[in-house]
Amino acid sequence: MALYAISDLHLSLSGDKPMDVFSEEWKNHDVRIRENWLKKVKEEDTVLLAGDLSWSMKLQGGKEELDFVAGLPGRKIIIKGNHDYWWGSITKLNSMYDNMDFIQNNFFSYEDYAICGTRGWVIPGSSLFKEEDEKIFRREILRLKMSLDAAKKRGFQKFIVMIHYPPVNETFKDSEFTDIFEEYGVEKVIYGHLHGKSLQRVMTGERNGVEYILTSCDYIGFDPVLIKP
Repeated sequence: MALYAISDLHLSLSGDKPMDVFSEEWKNHDVRIRENWLKKVKEEDTVLLAGDLSWSMKLQGGKEELDFVAGLPGRKIIIKGNHDYWWGSITKLNSMYDNMDFIQNNFFSYEDYAICGTRGWVIPGSSLFKEEDEKIFRREILRLKMSLDAAKKRGFQKFIVMIHYPPVNETFKDSEFTDIFEEYGVEKVIYGHLHGKSLQRVMTGERNGVEYILTSCDYIGFDPVLIKP
């Protein structure tokens, strides 16, 4: 029962939003994802998906992409990304598939780990952070704590967190997100969102006892990475 992770699938199976307009690297990327996934992921495994699964604007349109992911081997645990506009009622999402779980203020378990998470947002101090971002940032901090607290209340002591946005800004200084990870003793943090030139300078590896793992599709070669064997 291995644990894998991948993010930023950016699926558009109808062809309305082909990703190869950004670079040739993304040409037929859905085929590459499927082929790589089938080579390593077994039905008894779990895959963490850290946001931006589909370009669809509504759940009805996004169901084709959700069906695509559901049809791949393994159990999937998913958080919302900034482009997942199709994301609707968490209750409805969690009733749609037997092998797909969606996190929003809640958590799911993998062996003796609690899988927690939230979307995240632009970090204060970033050149991109604006006054109107403060409210969203605060909400995401609250959602992360709600997810972790729910797991702690159930007796979990080991945590893996998914967050779509990087948990630090371009200066790589500590943030409220990294403070929370350290406070709760989070073991690993899976994140995505970064593409292209942004991948030239990223935070990965261990920092203050927390391992940070970037799983953007184009960073990991569209190939799910092993988190726990």
